[in-house]
Amino acid sequence: MRIPLDHVCVKTGVLCPRCERLVSLGEVAAFEVDVMRGLLELEEKVDFRFLKEARYVKSLEENNMLVLVIELPDLNMHPRVLARLGRALSEKIKRKVRVINVTSGNLRTIAAQLMHPARVIGVNTLWLPDGTVQYVVRILKSDNRYLPASRDTLEQILSSIAGKAVKIRVER
Repeated sequence: MRIPLDHVCVKTGVLCPRCERLVSLGEVAAFEVDVMRGLLELEEKVDFRFLKEARYVKSLEENNMLVLVIELPDLNMHPRVLARLGRALSEKIKRKVRVINVTSGNLRTIAAQLMHPARVIGVNTLWLPDGTVQYVVRILKSDNRYLPASRDTLEQILSSIAGKAVKIRVER
């Protein structure tokens, strides 16, 4: 797995000056070192060999929800495999983890992975008068109860992944 820190530093927990600088500057959060260590341990297992070709993007932590953002070379990766990876990583780091594959870069697929089991009806692009762009992710009212976290938390996570403002709208 390609990670922003050195493999030896992550496995041992003792950071070299370069890795320490990345953590102190905030490019890599301190909790991400534990996440990377768990991923490196999991890639040795037979079930998770696909992690050897993966690239770690970032981890986001919002209101007791940890979202792992990775890029996988295989676009046809089944969502159950990512869910199994999330459960295995949760056991390693003792926190609930949701794994998101951002290889496609499509906001709809990213939102669907994050909000599962709630279904995404569509994503609209809203151009505001000041020249900014905002995305509106639409879900059914009946699926609102299936959201894995509050709408505000999910909006913050999607906004940081997409790099633009994202709102979630519940429709009939």
